Amino acid sequence: MVRASRVPVVLVCLSLVGQTPDPAVGKRLALTEAIQIALQNNLQVGIAQQTRESTRAGVMISEGPFDWNLAASAQVSHLKSASSGPLYRGGPVASATYTSTNRTLTADLNKLFAWGGTLALNYSPAYSYTRSQVGGVTGTSLYPYTGSFTATYTQSLLQNFGYAATTSNLVIARKNAESADFQFQLAIIALVAKTEGQYWDVVFAERDLVNKQAALTLAQKQLKENSIRVQVGTMAPIEVTSAEAQVAQAEQNIIAAEAQALNTKDALLQALYPNAGRPASLIPTDGPTLSHIKLDEPAAVKMALERRVELKSARIAKDIAQVSEKLAVNRTLPKLDAFVAYNGASDNYGAIGPVNSDLGGAKYPGYTVGLRFAMPLQNRQAKGQLSQARASLRNSELGLQDQELNVTLQVRTAIRNVEAAEKGVKAAEKTRYYQEKNLDAEQKKFENGMSTNFVVLQVMTNLDNAKSAELRAQIDYAKFVTALEVAVGNLMEARNFTIK
Repeated sequence: MVRASRVPVVLVCLSLVGQTPDPAVGKRLALTEAIQIALQNNLQVGIAQQTRESTRAGVMISEGPFDWNLAASAQVSHLKSASSGPLYRGGPVASATYTSTNRTLTADLNKLFAWGGTLALNYSPAYSYTRSQVGGVTGTSLYPYTGSFTATYTQSLLQNFGYAATTSNLVIARKNAESADFQFQLAIIALVAKTEGQYWDVVFAERDLVNKQAALTLAQKQLKENSIRVQVGTMAPIEVTSAEAQVAQAEQNIIAAEAQALNTKDALLQALYPNAGRPASLIPTDGPTLSHIKLDEPAAVKMALERRVELKSARIAKDIAQVSEKLAVNRTLPKLDAFVAYNGASDNYGAIGPVNSDLGGAKYPGYTVGLRFAMPLQNRQAKGQLSQARASLRNSELGLQDQELNVTLQVRTAIRNVEAAEKGVKAAEKTRYYQEKNLDAEQKKFENGMSTNFVVLQVMTNLDNAKSAELRAQIDYAKFVTALEVAVGNLMEARNFTIK
C-alpha cells in the first residue's frame, strides 16, 4: 500500500494549525495529508491530550506533601483594667489601674521527608509590657522581651517507614501519568487506522464508479451494434431488448456507485473537518499497492508484545497494583514513632536582640526523647484494604495475561489475513485479465456468428464483477496491512510519525 512521506512529522501536543481549504472546489488529498489533517482537527485527540495533561498535573499534586510548609501568625493586644480595695487588712482603701501591651509572633516551618521522617521548627518571640499604678505608686515591666525556639524530629519506625511507604502515592501518580501518555498514543493510533480505512473506502468508491461507467460504455456499444444488425436484418429485434436491459442495469449500478462515492467522501470530510471550512469534495491521489512489512509469525508476536501500547499500559496497571498492595501491607502494621525535641528558652530582656542571642546560642537548652505507639486492636479496615489490594493485583496480572493472549491471536490473524489478501489480489488480477480476454474472444465469435448476444452480455457482466472483485481485493489488502501494522505496534513507525 502507499506509504507516508518519509519526511518526519512530529505531533507536539497538536500545535499544528489546521488547513483551511477552499470550500468551493474539490481538494486533492494524499493519504499522508489526510492523516495529518485528522490529527490536527480531531476532537477526540484533543480530549485525550487534555486527559494526559491533567494526569501529568497529578504528579505535581503528589509531590506537594514533601514541600516545606511555612506558617506564621502575629498578634497585638492592649488591655486596661482596674481594681480597688485595702492595701492590707483594716487599712485604707486604695485604687489600682493596670495597662498591658502584648505582642506575639509565631513562625512554624515543617517538612515531610521521603524516608518517613518529619521535621517541625517553631520560633516564638514575645513582648509583654505592663504599667501599673497602685495607691499613687507607678510600676512598669523592666524586661518585657522573651521567646522560645523548638525543633522536633519524628521518625516512623513501622507504619509509614521508608521510601516505599512514604512515596507510594507519588510513584502511583507518575505511573498514572505514564499510562495516560500511552492512552494518548493509543488514541492517535486508532485515529490513524480509522482515517486510512475511510480513505481507502473513498478510493474504492471512486474507482468502482469508474468501472461501472466503463461497463455502461461497453453495454451502450453492444446495444448500438445490435441495433445496426437489426436494421440490416442480420439479428432478430428481440436481441436488442436484452442489450437494452444490460444498459439499464449498468445505469442502475452507476446510480448506486455515485451514491456510495458521495457517502464515503462525506464520512471522510466529517472526520477530517469536524468544524467549518471543509472543501466541497475530496479527490484521493493515492492507491493501494502490494507491499507490507515482512515478518515471520514468531518475530511479529515478539514485536507486538514489546510495542503494543495497550500492553505497556496494562503492565503499568500491574505495577500500580503492586505498589498499592505493598502500601496496604504497610498499613496493617502498628504505628510506632520515635521523636526527639530540642526546646530553647531565653531570659527576659529590655530588647529583642539578647533574646535571639539566648535562643541562637542555646543558653537555656532542653531536650525530650520519646516513643509513640498506636494500633487498632482488630485493625479490620487495614486488613480489608489489604484483601482488596491483593485481589486488584491478581486481577491486573490475569488481565495482562489475557491481553497478551489476545494480542498474539490478533497478530496471527492479521498475518494470515495479509497473506491471504495478497494472494487474493493476484488471483483477482488474473481473473480480471482473463475475463477481458474472454470478452474480446466472445465479441469476435459473435461478429462471426459463432456466439450469441446472450453470451456476450453475460461475459460483460462477468468482467464488471471481476473488476469490482479486483478493486475490492486491493482495498481489503490495504486495510489488512493497516490492521497488521496496528497488531504488531508498528503503525506510527511505518507512517514515519512521532508522537510527543
